[in-house]
Amino acid sequence: MIKNKTKNIVLVDETKHCKSILSKAKGLMFTSGIKNKGLVFYFPKEQINSLHMVFVFYPIDVLFLDKDRKVVEIKRNFKPFSAYIPKKKSKYVIELPKNTTKSVELGNTIEFT
Repeated sequence: MIKNKTKNIVLVDETKHCKSILSKAKGLMFTSGIKNKGLVFYFPKEQINSLHMVFVFYPIDVLFLDKDRKVVEIKRNFKPFSAYIPKKKSKYVIELPKNTTKSVELGNTIEFT
């Protein structure tokens, strides 16, 4: 489950944890969608974590979290076959279905299990 702890709102029920290099590299490539599911990418330290949507055929929302799991940047409607370089460093990156992050604001704390 991925939840906006600040507002007590569940964003998605299912979570896939991407910790290995392979799982982070694959991400959502060649999948048909992520209904009610989120991917949490773990990084060893806060850093600029750029993303690409190569071979992802649908738009998604992305949250960038610091070491305390606070939202430092949001990328909504991240379109297929594009790339994004965030301005802020993050330790966790969460990929969610499009329009899932409407209730999320910068500074909110996100909880995931």
